[in-house]
Amino acid sequence: MTDTEPALGDGADVTRSAAPVRVSAVERRILDAALTLFAERGFDGTSVQGIVEAAEVTKGALYHYFDSKDDLLYEIYHSLIDRQLADLGEVLARGLPPRESVRAVLAGLIRSTAEHIDEAKVFSREMHRLDSARMRSVRADRRRYHVTFRGLIEQGQRDGVFSDATPAETVTIVALGMVNQMPSWYRADGPKTAGRLADEVAGFVLAALDQRRV
Repeated sequence: MTDTEPALGDGADVTRSAAPVRVSAVERRILDAALTLFAERGFDGTSVQGIVEAAEVTKGALYHYFDSKDDLLYEIYHSLIDRQLADLGEVLARGLPPRESVRAVLAGLIRSTAEHIDEAKVFSREMHRLDSARMRSVRADRRRYHVTFRGLIEQGQRDGVFSDATPAETVTIVALGMVNQMPSWYRADGPKTAGRLADEVAGFVLAALDQRRV
């Protein structure tokens, strides 16, 4: 990404998305219906009327909460990234050593993506539909996660726990890039559980960072 990198340590909470999460029962029902239909029929193949019927609400109710199908698409993404940013914040709040922090963050991110793979698939396939303002918000959220995770790698390298043979930015691109590609290959009914995959990937990244191997 080419977004301007947010400064760390400026008092901002880098683990929270700027937009609020939808919490009411009606909103969740509409979003769940939109997610199911977007996954089955695609964005273009889904009508507002179809969402209304699937959610068993009126059009007035839908437009009370959401301006358009684009708004629904953004909210599907936002619910996923906000959850992942919150998980990241919880790990950071525990004050674990760098190795344990990286393992917990990466394994948790993989499990979260696997558990919400439909959201990830829909967004990956349809994100180009977002307008420029929402796309900037998406990039800011993703950059926030990227920078915070990279900071954990950098801390481990400064402490001598991780090898600095590979730059922290490269490690972050590889690790998070793999997770971003999960919508294209991960299957819930595949040969590996999300937990096993999370443990294997986290172990692989930590082995590559191991100072003792250098």
